[in-house]
Parts: sequence; structure tokens; C-alpha cells
Amino acid sequence: MTFVQLIECKTSRLDEMNRLMDTWVERTRGRRTATHAVVGKDRSDGSHIVELVEFPSYEDAMRNSNLPETDEIFKDMVALCDEMPTFTDLDVVRDDRLYETTARRFFDTLATAGDLPPLNDLLDEDIHSHDPANPQDTIGLDSVRSEYRMWRGAFDFTFTIEDLIAQGDRVCARWTWNATHKGDFLGIAPTGKQVTMTGTTILHFGDHGKITRVWWQHDQLGLLQQLGALDELET
Repeated sequence: MTFVQLIECKTSRLDEMNRLMDTWVERTRGRRTATHAVVGKDRSDGSHIVELVEFPSYEDAMRNSNLPETDEIFKDMVALCDEMPTFTDLDVVRDDRLYETTARRFFDTLATAGDLPPLNDLLDEDIHSHDPANPQDTIGLDSVRSEYRMWRGAFDFTFTIEDLIAQGDRVCARWTWNATHKGDFLGIAPTGKQVTMTGTTILHFGDHGKITRVWWQHDQLGLLQQLGALDELET
């Protein structure tokens, strides 16, 4: 179970505190077990500092606390504080990563059976889609839906998400696409072939939580080769 430690202190020496944390990160490189740390300053009281440190588990947090460097840094931290810091240990019981959830739903929706849903709950009305296979960007929800319908008309397919990485307002997905060629695709008549393609997609989210930009990178040349479209060129 993910474990979070909440640390609160009062200090007027935040710059020195930040340098101290940089020192701890450098001295424990390769051995610390913390995976994420966020430091915040209280808007109503600039001396009130709150830090959230995330660990894979409570046991990992204890291993981190037992590092000799952690004890040394803690003593220096106390010296920078106006009063003794407080620590609250939290077992995470719910962790909603909303952009990641929306990203997975986006790929699931593209592959859903039946008619393509409106997608207006996922995509911004003025969405921009970037694809190196296209000479121009696809702009606007209607145009993007038309492009997705073209793929759905040519293939029955599924996405397997291999990796999903979120940072700020962007989510990057590495995926494998498995499909059956059932309809015309770029002038290629249906072959009934089972094909596969790998790719990476970056999704940018707006303040309203919808996807505003999409960057696609995929092996379309390999797909054409599987469909036999390059056979004549090779001979």
C-alpha cells in the first residue's frame, strides 16, 4: 500500500530549507526510497511549510528514515525551523489519477464496438491532432471524429496500453494496436489480415479536464507492409 508522510514546519528560511533538501537528494542518490515529494507554502502564512513525501510502502519509508544521511539532514532541518516539525503518517486509501483515467478511457472509446460515441466528454471542441503521416494537422472535434471513423471503418481493433506516464497536464501512452483489416484503407481493399502496430501518443489536457491536443507517433509503414502494399515497390 502506498504510504505518504506529511511534514509541517514553521520557518522564515525557506531558501536555506530548499538547499538542504537538494543536499539530501544528492547525498542519498541511488538509496533513497521516496518516489515523489511536493513542498507547499501556506498562502495565509508564508512561514507555514508543508511537505508531502510519497513512498511505495510504509516499509520503504522506514528504510529511507534509517539512512544515516536522513538523520543528519533532519537535525539541520530542525535548526532552520522556528519550532519542532510535525510528522503525520498516512496510508493511502484512494489515489485518483484523473488524467490517466481519462487517457485510458480515450483509447477504450476509440476501440469500442458499434457507432463511435460523440467524444465531446473527452475531447475539446477545438482539439488539434498532430500526426506525421498527415500533411496538415486535424483541427476541430468533427474533423478528428471523421479521422477516427476512417480507421474504425477500415479495421476492427483494440489498444493494449503498455506504459502510461503522466506529468502535469500531459499523459504519454505507449501502446500496441491489434486489428483485423475489414475495409478500404488508403486505397487498399480489405484483406482480412490480422495486423499489429506499435506507437506512442501524447495527450494534453486543458483546465476543463478535456483533451486539447494529441500527438501521434506510430509505425504506419510497418502496417502498410503487413497489408502487402509495399510488395510491388520491393520488387
